Amino acid sequence: MDQRAVRLKATAIGFTAVLMWAALALFTALTGKVPPFQLLAMCFGIATLIACIFWLIRGQNPLTYMRQKPMVWLLGVGGLFGYHFFYFVAIDNAPTVEASLIAYLWPLLIVIFSALLPGERLRWFHVAGALLGLGGAALLVTRGQSLELDPRYSFGYGAACVCAVTWSGYSVLSRRFGSVPTEAVGGFCAVAALLGMICHLAFEETVWPDGMLEWGAVALLGLGPVGGAFFTWDYGVKRGDIQALGASSYAAPLLSTILLIAVGLAPFTGVVALACLLIVGGAVLASKDMIFRRKTPQSNTKEEE
Repeated sequence: MDQRAVRLKATAIGFTAVLMWAALALFTALTGKVPPFQLLAMCFGIATLIACIFWLIRGQNPLTYMRQKPMVWLLGVGGLFGYHFFYFVAIDNAPTVEASLIAYLWPLLIVIFSALLPGERLRWFHVAGALLGLGGAALLVTRGQSLELDPRYSFGYGAACVCAVTWSGYSVLSRRFGSVPTEAVGGFCAVAALLGMICHLAFEETVWPDGMLEWGAVALLGLGPVGGAFFTWDYGVKRGDIQALGASSYAAPLLSTILLIAVGLAPFTGVVALACLLIVGGAVLASKDMIFRRKTPQSNTKEEE
């Protein structure tokens, strides 16, 4: 398999994380009144358990993946737990619409920050595609209404900015630690689960899921959006087209909205249709170099020989 094929495969694997994140809103809504940090601890705990089962089935020693440098642990745990921590702080201290939109600057920041990576070149269509995606996401979050930032919620807006920088920074810096195996994410999930439980005990009252539906939603979150997605995302940003992944991440709120429409929890509107055009168009534009790359003269010469 040539380098381009490897890059395409890794990008496709990374995009499965975006597909899983699309189910985040639906599954979270089905968990009932479970408080955020408790839910986070439970989901990361499930992700850790799955990683351990995977290691045991393959006859691997988990400690092999736990022996990482302190900087790797700081990056992994800081990315996974830090993103959620600052997001919860943001929505607790600012209107949800504004906080969510600010936090969702991270795909655009990934595209921009990727220019700092060795071997990566930031082109105009990368930025343009990400901006189109941001525009589509803004339409979905605001439902086409005007957006006003109230100075009274500056602290919440600031937390949302930190949230966006945290996840984009984690995603881009993970590329610099490409030799760290994706299996190490299981260890990051374990520490994130512990930190989530500490925050839950400090700030929340315990509320357990009620019934099979809510317990099932928690399990699905741990398997996908708040668990398995972090493994496939790690693989994608380390080996795939990080600019394309960043821009295409705006598909998550679009697919989430479509999923809510499909189950009858949200209406289909012209705003959704326009957002779809912007996000899909932006993702294709940002991926132009990868999708429509032509064969080089050198490769044609080799085929003739």
